[in-house]
Amino acid sequence: MFDHLSTYATDYEKTKAFYETAFKALGHSIQTEMKADWDQDFPGRRMCAFGPEGKPAYWIIEVKEPVSPRHVAFSANNRSSVFSFYEAALSAGGKDNGAPGPRPMYHEHYFGAFVFDPDGNNIEAVCHLPE
Repeated sequence: MFDHLSTYATDYEKTKAFYETAFKALGHSIQTEMKADWDQDFPGRRMCAFGPEGKPAYWIIEVKEPVSPRHVAFSANNRSSVFSFYEAALSAGGKDNGAPGPRPMYHEHYFGAFVFDPDGNNIEAVCHLPE
């Protein structure tokens, strides 16, 4: 349904490093990185995008002031990847917001894990397949 999403980082380097570690567990990496030299309000604003090879899908954009937190769920190929994502995100400085496990209130096979990123965004890895 979506082509790409973005979130915002008050500490760009910390947030970039966090997502590099967390996304590695899901098989994603930085696809592009740039400075928004065209931005007159924030010259040199840094941004990067993560995703599968050739698809910059999740953008991290540097901001001066915090913005409202978001929730984004990322697809995991299996339950093991959900565990790996959760552990990687915590090791990179994320804060626990729900350990890996079933969430039957969503549907029978929903298996997810939730972590707050450095800016308080609630990120999740989810697998919809049975064990």
